[in-house]
Amino acid sequence: MTTSTPSDALSAPPAPAGAAAARAVDLSKVYGQGETKVVALDSVSVEFRQGQFTAIMGPSGSGKSTLMHCMAGLDSFSGGSAWIGGTELSSLKEKKLTRLRRDKIGFIFQAFNLLPTLNALENITLPLDIAGRRPDQGWLERVVETVGLSGRLKHRPNQLSGGQQQRVAVARALVSKPDIVFGDEPTGNLDSRSGAEVLGFLRNSVRELGQTVVMVTHDPVAASYADRVVFLADGRIVDDMADPTAESVLDRMKAFDARGRTS
Repeated sequence: MTTSTPSDALSAPPAPAGAAAARAVDLSKVYGQGETKVVALDSVSVEFRQGQFTAIMGPSGSGKSTLMHCMAGLDSFSGGSAWIGGTELSSLKEKKLTRLRRDKIGFIFQAFNLLPTLNALENITLPLDIAGRRPDQGWLERVVETVGLSGRLKHRPNQLSGGQQQRVAVARALVSKPDIVFGDEPTGNLDSRSGAEVLGFLRNSVRELGQTVVMVTHDPVAASYADRVVFLADGRIVDDMADPTAESVLDRMKAFDARGRTS
C-alpha cells in the first residue's frame, strides 16, 4: 500500500489496549486530478470501539464503502492514517498487510463468496486451512452454534438457502477470532426474514462472543441492530448516533435529504 501520510498522523500514538479495534485519523481518499478530481473521503477521523456493533450509513456516493475498504486495508488512501489496533496500515508492505488482513480482520460481503465444491464446515474453516492453522474446536463450535448452523455443516452451498449461505459467511469471518469484522451490505442480497436472521447473529456475536463489527448499510432497519450509527455525506462524518432505532435513523436520513435539497 502506497500512501502519502502527514508526519503528525504517522506519529500518532497507538490507541490504548482495549480501546479501539480500528480508527482513522484525517483519512482522505482522492480520485483523479483537476476537473476530474473526486474527493471520496475528506479528512475523516473516526474510532470503532472493541466489543461494539457500528453501522455506517449515508447516501450513494457518500464515501461509506470507501471508508470501510480503506480502514480494512482493502484499498489505499491518499492522506491521513488508518489503524487496526496499534498497527498503522500505510507502514506495512503488501506481504505484512495481507497477513494482517488474514489474521486480524474478518470480511462479510453482499456476495456470499462460498466455494460450491466445499460443504458448510469446509467453507467456514477455509481461511484457517489456507493459513495452515487448525481451528480452535471450542470456539468453532461456539461460532457455529451462535449462527445456528449445527445441523447444516455437511451441506454444500447449493443445498442451503440464501440466509444460510450468508450465515456460513458470517461464521467464516468469525472463526479465526479476528480483532474486527467488516461487513459491506451483508444483507443486501437477502429477503427481509433472512436478513433479520443474519443481523441478529451479528448482534449476538458482539454481545455473546465479544466481537467487534462494522457494517456498511443503506437500510435503517439493518442499522437499528447496531449499537451506534455513523453517518457520512460528501466524504465527511456528519453525525454519530448511539442506540439507534429504525425510526430515529430514518428521521435522520430524511433530515439530511431535506438539507441537501435546500443547500
